[in-house]
Amino acid sequence: MAGLLANLRNTILVSFVLALIIIAGYFSHYGSADAIFFQAVFRFIHVLCGIMWIGLLYYFNFVQIPQMAKIPAELKPAVSKFIAPEALFWFRWAALLTWVAGVILALNRGYLVQAFTLGATEGFADVGHIFIGMGMWLATVMFFNVWVFIWPNQKIALGIVEADADAKAKAGRTAMLFSRTNTLLSIPMLVTMTMSQTIFG
Repeated sequence: MAGLLANLRNTILVSFVLALIIIAGYFSHYGSADAIFFQAVFRFIHVLCGIMWIGLLYYFNFVQIPQMAKIPAELKPAVSKFIAPEALFWFRWAALLTWVAGVILALNRGYLVQAFTLGATEGFADVGHIFIGMGMWLATVMFFNVWVFIWPNQKIALGIVEADADAKAKAGRTAMLFSRTNTLLSIPMLVTMTMSQTIFG
């Protein structure tokens, strides 16, 4: 067991195998690969990727950014050259997969257009679509920030893209501000995502 757990790849593979066995159990009990079953599968994917995305967002904002100022200059390259680029890889792709799975889930459930228009297409008659739509727009802004502002600026700040010291400092600040914006938006977004499912189904 220690050998398995010492290797992250093997640990994740076994975890996914166990998850697939459980999904097969749900399928066996439910008995049909219909829209409801696929909603359940995409909700699992949406939540799994969302945990990775928001978890790394909080890691950057609660741990890495505050601690960077305290790290001795000679140790900072360990973070900027090794830890941050790897964390940003998982961060940006988790953001993409979370957003895509959420859109597929909303499409599958039949409220994608109603939610993205905040209920306007149905005369604002369904409050549930307004609330989940707010969450979807917050998540979309956050996803846009990751790919359009945070990642391109982090590439400059971390030296992945060639730039002078002033450009790196400016890019680092820009990336931080958009990351902080996503932190601000994340809590209201999570309120809509969690409460809408419980209250409106």
